[in-house]
Amino acid sequence: MAMDKESIKEMIKSEIPDAVVTISDLRGDGEHYAVHIISASFEKKSRVQQHQMVYQALQGTIDNDLHALAIQTSVPE
Repeated sequence: MAMDKESIKEMIKSEIPDAVVTISDLRGDGEHYAVHIISASFEKKSRVQQHQMVYQALQGTIDNDLHALAIQTSVPE
């Protein structure tokens, strides 16, 4: 089942409130997305820890509603 961009954004922001989230639907099918998340909460965390925070926010949707999600994380400049 496809998932819309706004739902993904809301789920991420519910766990990472200060996040600036940019999402691209890579195939136009609602199942393959690229997401770039900027958050001060990523500071002093490894890339793995940052991605774990995103996966936690999207708990239950990966593999069920989303087929593929490319994640890029960064801290504000």
